[in-house]
Amino acid sequence: MTTDIAAILAQTHPYDLLTTEDQEVLAAEVRLRHAVAGESIYRLGEPLEALYLILEGRIDITDGGGEILSILGPKNSFGERGLMKDGRGAVNATAAEDSRLIAIPAPVFRRLVEQHPRVLRFFDRTRPAAARRQDITTMALSDLMTPTPLTCAPETPLIEAAKKMRSLGVSCIIATVDDAVRGILTTGDITSRAVAEGRPPETPVSEVMTKDPLALPPTALVADVLHAMIERGITHMPVVDAGKLIGILTQTDLTRFQATSSAALIREITAAPDSATLARSVGKIPELLVQLVGAQNPHQTVTRLITDIGDATTRRLLALAEARLGPPPVPYLWLACGSQGRQEQTGVSDQDNCLILDDAATPPDDAYFAELAKFVCDGLDEAGYFYCPGDMMATNIKWRQPLRVWRQYFRGWINTPSPEAQMLASVMFDLRPIGGSEVLFAHLQEDTLAAAAKNSIFVAHMVSNSLKHQPPLGLFRGFATVRSGEHKNTIDLKHNGVVPVVDLGRIYALTGQLTQANTRARILAATAARVVSPSGGRDLLDAYDMIADTRLAHQADQIKRGEKPDNFLPPADLSDFERSHLRDAFVVIKTMQNAAGSGRGYLS
Repeated sequence: MTTDIAAILAQTHPYDLLTTEDQEVLAAEVRLRHAVAGESIYRLGEPLEALYLILEGRIDITDGGGEILSILGPKNSFGERGLMKDGRGAVNATAAEDSRLIAIPAPVFRRLVEQHPRVLRFFDRTRPAAARRQDITTMALSDLMTPTPLTCAPETPLIEAAKKMRSLGVSCIIATVDDAVRGILTTGDITSRAVAEGRPPETPVSEVMTKDPLALPPTALVADVLHAMIERGITHMPVVDAGKLIGILTQTDLTRFQATSSAALIREITAAPDSATLARSVGKIPELLVQLVGAQNPHQTVTRLITDIGDATTRRLLALAEARLGPPPVPYLWLACGSQGRQEQTGVSDQDNCLILDDAATPPDDAYFAELAKFVCDGLDEAGYFYCPGDMMATNIKWRQPLRVWRQYFRGWINTPSPEAQMLASVMFDLRPIGGSEVLFAHLQEDTLAAAAKNSIFVAHMVSNSLKHQPPLGLFRGFATVRSGEHKNTIDLKHNGVVPVVDLGRIYALTGQLTQANTRARILAATAARVVSPSGGRDLLDAYDMIADTRLAHQADQIKRGEKPDNFLPPADLSDFERSHLRDAFVVIKTMQNAAGSGRGYLS
């Protein structure tokens, strides 16, 4: 029997990562368990005796309210979440039909993950923060290289190669045969080896190019490129993988990347004389995103830096508007909501904003603020922050009102929580001041949170509204992907991944009267305030980090491929390990949603 179990382990991930000897040792320490249909394997909160591996049958995983989270079949393991946390069941596990299981006793499982880091990595949902890289020199070439460089055959006439380089505005062309690098021709080579020597335009590239140039693999560090450039006096580095050309990194690329930082962009933005110049600076955000993600910065750092650029752009547009229109007739405050309000902007952002005017404003004053709003919103759109599809912008007079009207808005939404009121309140609870007189917002936020938290009917409606976006969980250990249209067979990492956590964070902030607008900050503050339990808050934070990091990595990969970034990830692009852990993150979100919607409280 031990031999049979060892053979099963050898064919099942992650136990296949063990040596044959370790598999045999493990097989001798496990036990078989038979469970009849309807039998409970363990319940939420009960001590866990073992990790289980299904050999035959089906196990249903449910939350505390009995809602199915997963349906597991043969070769699936379960129980690791509780064992990795506090040794108690994190969910309910019940045999849906007669089942045969391998039980790995808890002490054996703990020893297994302690002794085998790769097994630990599979079972541990929390992803330890990767060591931060300090600058681009420690980044891999794959993170900075330009893919699919310009190529030609070695026998190509020099004049034809030069025309190709000119048409694409590049400084080199690589001579290849069957994707293997044979040489490189740069603008410097054309000057010194062709024009200066009076070679005819029909001269083959092979006679002028640098033959068999130094090339590095995509796993090499940028520091390796810099050292080679200094030592050999070269300016272009082909990137090859398995002997095939896959990219190019040039000295110009390195200079540009070193100059592209959030601080550098904000300096440009602050000095921009007009909206067109602003747009050119903001247009560098995709390049910055690739650099920040490639340097392994966590999502909260990346989105904060990108949002800072959006804030600086808005403030510069406000200054340019005032320079054109003259001083405002009364104090005002420009606020952002949505992802900018939460400081969570990525490579895909529209604009959501509004204006709060001093109560001294008169109807004629609105002509000034209407012009100001149009100038700023038009400038943001030109820079790539597209107009809000729902017209939630300061150009809409509804969202450009004196403070007393804003107080009426919030009072009405709280006292009469219609579906529209819930939607508007959800957006407006993420407001954050950007430019102007911040005193106009301080007491409004404080008073609104206090009134909202006291109205149990409004809170209940807001909780219900927050559960409309569900994580993309398929019952059979898979994902519920988009079924049709342009993004068929993908996961929407925004609306089905990030947004459910954003909604939960907003509810926690409302319930606890917490003033933070950032989702991660809301979860941390809610955990500290005991709005959610320490374990629940920790789990949700881990799940959010995984999904948000995956989303940014997906966008960075698209940008590197020359594609427009979006939020739609094909599961096929993920490894088995990544799929398993991403799904676990979605299960955590679903569990927290069920806790919020069941009336059992957030601390359950």
